[in-house]
Amino acid sequence: MPAEPLVVIARRSDATAIAALSRDLIEHELEWRWRPEKVTKAIADPESNVAVVRGEAALVGFGIMEYSDDEAHLVLFAVAKSSQRQGVGSALLRWLEVAARTAGIQRIRVEARRENVAARCFYNEHGYHEQVLERHMYSNAIDGVRLEKWLRSPATRGA
Repeated sequence: MPAEPLVVIARRSDATAIAALSRDLIEHELEWRWRPEKVTKAIADPESNVAVVRGEAALVGFGIMEYSDDEAHLVLFAVAKSSQRQGVGSALLRWLEVAARTAGIQRIRVEARRENVAARCFYNEHGYHEQVLERHMYSNAIDGVRLEKWLRSPATRGA
């Protein structure tokens, strides 16, 4: 059985590879917004975590999670096509969820394209529930789905 992928905090030098994966896997058919400069800001932002998995030759996956008082937003999340279905995404998501729990986060929110059945199934398998189908969510053209996962119930807030 292969070893669990190693998830680490991104370095500034990872920004170009993260931006390229975002452009190719997440932002295709949309305006490219997560360019290296924006990713670098996220890496430096104390209110976010940028986690990566590196392969032998290149970065193979990443996740960017932003935090507010008791919620987190998984802003971007991608695994290179050649590394999908090998545990990379699951390892990244578990790492980000542990970080969120440690920070006292109550709920994580994430979005996916409506037609991205693989992503929707992935999040469902990890305990995320679809809340809303939103027409024209992305660039007023592409439908999306908002999902969330509760890490602790609202009744335990502050506990």
